[in-house]
Amino acid sequence: MTTGFGATGMLTPLLIGDVLGALDSVGVPIPQLLQMADNIAFIALAAIGLTIIFGMMGVINLAHGEFIMMGAYITTLSVNVASVPLPIAMLLGALGTAIFGAIVERTIVRRLYGRLLDSMIVTFGLGLILTQGTRIIFGNSLQSIGTPFGQVPGYTYSGYRVLLLFAAIGVLGAVYLVFTRTEFGVQARATIQDPETAQAMGVDTDRMYTITFAIGSGLAGLTGALYAPSATIVPGMGQSFLVESFVTVVTGGSSVLLGTALAGGILGTINAIFSNLYGNFIGQIALLITAIIVIRLLPDGLTGLANTVRDKLGERQ
Repeated sequence: MTTGFGATGMLTPLLIGDVLGALDSVGVPIPQLLQMADNIAFIALAAIGLTIIFGMMGVINLAHGEFIMMGAYITTLSVNVASVPLPIAMLLGALGTAIFGAIVERTIVRRLYGRLLDSMIVTFGLGLILTQGTRIIFGNSLQSIGTPFGQVPGYTYSGYRVLLLFAAIGVLGAVYLVFTRTEFGVQARATIQDPETAQAMGVDTDRMYTITFAIGSGLAGLTGALYAPSATIVPGMGQSFLVESFVTVVTGGSSVLLGTALAGGILGTINAIFSNLYGNFIGQIALLITAIIVIRLLPDGLTGLANTVRDKLGERQ
């Protein structure tokens, strides 16, 4: 099995170890810091695809976890069966899931816009079909492809898991640029907010819906691809991402970047703190309680709070 990272795979853990050693020397609690970074990356990557499909398009996709699973399976099979280098296999995982998402939008989801209950039932059924179909075809699990980069010197922690935080930041930044700084992004947001006006201005709204849903699906697949080296590849693996995804999207609000980043940072930090003190179960409970409090006090989520603060600061100036 080839990872395709070359000399970078050997240098990365050493560089991370040097940085962590410097932080440790000034009293930074490294284990807690690593746990926090891992939780934030997990929550942000799990939610980013759903932020587009649910947060922007209003489709409750209960098959989101299975889209993540699909990306992980395509990546793992590409490496194990076809000996594709890991970075290329990850791209194939994201691309394959995006294509599948486009097909699903064209054949199923297109008839469900504005019908939340129907979209929940249909996508839940789709998720069951994908899970059971994967189990029938590939069995109960796939052989792991192994985690690249190895362990960080001096710490019982994978260098790859540390880099996932930077991957999450990069993905959030790229999505933000696509949806706010490109002509496609302007047309996509116009289509979702007011499809009749967008169509009157010459926008192919059917095409915009398909591409937008495909991007959200592809991002879910990319999440699965990124976690394929460090996760157990089983048909039900997507369920571990689903709850955090919906909690993050609802807590964050409508903004693709701001809402996901704020919710991921806050929820990931709270989860890490309580998990370190009282265990993973209490960490999950603390995450859900925080989300309930935010939803109760901030109906528009953290995005609404950020916009309110920004408007007040603008008035003072």
